[in-house]
Amino acid sequence: MQISDGSNNTRRLLLVAAAALLDQSGRVLITQRPQHKALPGLWEFPGGKVEPGEAPEFALVRELKEELDLTVEPDALDPFAFASHAYPDFHLLMPLYLCSRWQGDPKLDAQAAQAMQWVHVQDLRAYPMPPADVGLVERLIERSAR
Repeated sequence: MQISDGSNNTRRLLLVAAAALLDQSGRVLITQRPQHKALPGLWEFPGGKVEPGEAPEFALVRELKEELDLTVEPDALDPFAFASHAYPDFHLLMPLYLCSRWQGDPKLDAQAAQAMQWVHVQDLRAYPMPPADVGLVERLIERSAR
């Protein structure tokens, strides 16, 4: 799908679903983008592309299984916020879901990420993240402060 930015420029719309996996200590799991992908070395919330005809929740369940070997039920995903960001080559739309229930221990798929880290929400600003994720980090920090 193509979208316009209001100035006769069109960009491809990319729909990605992501999860803020929260453990019992209030930490969130972030993963580091591999060097061979766009935005190499930046930290992000796990997730991935939504395929045509796929609901974001089911895409996220699939991606968490593929990338981290976690089993997540769709009803364990609580819609929290979304990011809408214009990158030079595409426009990203990314719903972020909160999740505190899953089965398994995260195991990193080296193709999907080069590292993972459990981080206290208040410390997320210390990790360089893609521009689209920055607003989501602020929302999570506000939520944890309440």
